[in-house]
Amino acid sequence: MRWLKALRRQGLWLLPAGMLALVLGVAWHDPGMVRGVRHAVFDQAQRWSPRVYEEAPVLIVDIDEESLRRLGQWPWPRTRVAELVSRLQRAGAASVGLDVVFAEADRTSPRQLLKSIRLPREAAAALAALPDHDELLAEVLRAGPVALGFALDGADAAAGTSAAGHKDAVDDDAATCQSPAGFVTLGGAPDAQLRAFAGCVQSIPVLTRAAQGHGALSFIPDEDGVLRRLPLLFDLQGRLVPSLAAETLRLAVNAPRYTVQAAADNGGVIGLIVGKLRIPTTAEAGMWVHYTLPRAERYVPAWKVLAGEVPAKRLQGQMVLVGTSAQGLLDLRFSPLGGIIPGVEVHAQALEQITTGHWLQRPGWAPAVELMAVALGGLLVAIAAMRCGALVSAAAFAALATTLLGGAWLAFTRHGLLLDTMLPTLGMLAVFLPTTVVRHVMSDRQQRWVRHAFARYVSPNLVDYLIDQPQALELGGRRQRCSFVFTDLAGFTSVMERMDPAQAVTVLNQYLDGMIAIAFAHEGTLDRIVGDAVAIVFSAPVQQADHEQRAVNCALAMHRFAQDYLAARRAEGVEFCETRIGVHTGEVIVGNFGGNTIFDYRALGDPVNTASRLEGANKYLGTRVCLSQATLDGCPDLPVRPVGRLRVAGRQEPIMVYEPMAATDGQAVQQEAYAQAYAAMTAGNSAAVGSFQRLHEDSPGDRLVQLHMARLKSGSTDNVIELSSK
Repeated sequence: MRWLKALRRQGLWLLPAGMLALVLGVAWHDPGMVRGVRHAVFDQAQRWSPRVYEEAPVLIVDIDEESLRRLGQWPWPRTRVAELVSRLQRAGAASVGLDVVFAEADRTSPRQLLKSIRLPREAAAALAALPDHDELLAEVLRAGPVALGFALDGADAAAGTSAAGHKDAVDDDAATCQSPAGFVTLGGAPDAQLRAFAGCVQSIPVLTRAAQGHGALSFIPDEDGVLRRLPLLFDLQGRLVPSLAAETLRLAVNAPRYTVQAAADNGGVIGLIVGKLRIPTTAEAGMWVHYTLPRAERYVPAWKVLAGEVPAKRLQGQMVLVGTSAQGLLDLRFSPLGGIIPGVEVHAQALEQITTGHWLQRPGWAPAVELMAVALGGLLVAIAAMRCGALVSAAAFAALATTLLGGAWLAFTRHGLLLDTMLPTLGMLAVFLPTTVVRHVMSDRQQRWVRHAFARYVSPNLVDYLIDQPQALELGGRRQRCSFVFTDLAGFTSVMERMDPAQAVTVLNQYLDGMIAIAFAHEGTLDRIVGDAVAIVFSAPVQQADHEQRAVNCALAMHRFAQDYLAARRAEGVEFCETRIGVHTGEVIVGNFGGNTIFDYRALGDPVNTASRLEGANKYLGTRVCLSQATLDGCPDLPVRPVGRLRVAGRQEPIMVYEPMAATDGQAVQQEAYAQAYAAMTAGNSAAVGSFQRLHEDSPGDRLVQLHMARLKSGSTDNVIELSSK
């Protein structure tokens, strides 16, 4: 059931793919919980890096607790308000914005008193002749650039208002709740995404008609009640109306109109131009407020202005907002910095940003980029979690998250951009954690199976040696003379590519099982398996006096097994390869190499590489087993025929090599004739060419004879064979 195993392997990818799809779906729908997390990140950025207060022509005249204590509770008589505004005008204020709604007539006005009390006719006539307080305030409003506030209301209004002491009623005639200034629109529909209101609560008509400007006091906080954006425009019954901050700014710069820049295809507002100032906005015409820490110099108590204790120079050229910080008047808002601030300060901080050119923006392309970050980051984390170990995948996740968070922080602090990296980070975490846990569980199960399956490949002599001498598990080594057997399959990579993978694994496993069993039978130590190649070491860790003979016997037994295995596979119609074997002996360093977390019992030294080179040399020599003089010296009775002095890569001096007669498979039948021809070649006798020519005619399948004949015909005069590579 190979398809079932493949399905199980590929099925593991369904977990990160499913988690990534879930995260992308959540990001696309942007539910309230996600927005809450995003806003929390933006708020934290402001807490870590609040706006640095810069001196700006913006001032708050505060109806604070002390002013109420000195001058009486709110509402004040309109004569006192008129006096306050008049003093600001005479001091040269650029404009005055009243963060107040005078929704009812002044109850202290003579006319209102006559309605509530009975007086003698003469006294009533005298009282009626006194100036009306609302008329007095109206005259002051007409005298200078004063913006009067109004509160928006209606079925669609979810906003609070910053009006101090207004009446909760809706004016049916909302036409007067708008600025005298006109609106010029550039682009698409400016009201496509504005918050719509059905009505407004405005000041009494006598004041409304007198004021030179009208601005909405309404705020639109987020779901958690925090005020992060100040709307500059609203939709009131299909008409554009400005906020108090925008109207105060317009009067200060003496601009006759607003220019609204809107995106095409109902994309909403992208900017508001007031005079020479352009204010970037959200699609809802909101301005992101970058708050500063509390600053006392932003405020002037109202009682000091009325008492004449504020120098005219302090008020000259200022955009003055008259509002209240008194808790009893309930004009308090939650700021991203975590505190509560007066609503009038939100208008003031926005005006400070406008006049100093300090913008906090969330670009229109930000959601798309964040969605791409979720997709790309989740994909990279999924690949890392599936392909790499726990530490590597965790490091990849940490690196990606750090890059995202660091990039967003730099964008905020250097460019005033609000980019949400929490969603991509949480998305990557949602992909990383379950994938890593599940993969760890499956990997642990697989590793237990692998350890059990390959436990039989551990050399028995090495296991016994380590049991008897546990101190050998310590890092270190010793010099020792050993013999090495290297085997490899000729051209197996290309053959394997043409085979079914499952069949290739089965055939290779059976082959390796037989080869390793032979090595263990000769008490060899498995040094390594690299693909289809096997390396065996003799006389380590346990020293063996006859290690050369053991190595040769093992190599010949492997050769016989390989030939039989090749014939059996071909009889089954399965393509397989011939085995090449190299044998060499020399002094190496054997012992444990690695670190504190893993041991690798190895033999290191030039003899190891030379044995590998001899295995590869078979390809050029036409032999299947090639052994060195150093190994043959330990096997004096071994029937061999000389191959030549081989100069292999990595060695300066040629090494004398031989082919065991048992490995010629009956093709080299003229042993004595070969010895004579080889002796003539070694002596530089020209008759060697003819001798090898006759040998080739008698044994055309002997590739070693072909090699020497070709060498002699090409001009070689000795037995040195040059090999430039393995």
